[in-house]
Amino acid sequence: MSKLHVKKGDLVQVIAGKDKGAKGRVIAALPRESRVVVEGVNMIKKHSKETHQGPRGAKTGGVQSMEAPLHVSNVKKLKDDKPADKKPAEQKAEGGAEETGGDS
Repeated sequence: MSKLHVKKGDLVQVIAGKDKGAKGRVIAALPRESRVVVEGVNMIKKHSKETHQGPRGAKTGGVQSMEAPLHVSNVKKLKDDKPADKKPAEQKAEGGAEETGGDS
């Protein structure tokens, strides 16, 4: 098990394989398998059979299109367009340092 350089929600670009150059957000990170699932990349067709068992009754069958996991070495983390906002506590600390001037 290894630590991944990307996490869920990161913007990544595929750097190798059939979808090279594609960009998307990480939907799921699977650190045990060293794989990530990227939105709209590595699409596969999955055939499912109609079933009548389960908690909510019948499940419809057919062909579904879904993302398959990619190896983490085939993706590169990109910078987001919008930087993360500062937390309110950090903003208050910065403003408080300026206000504590010398009244005495």
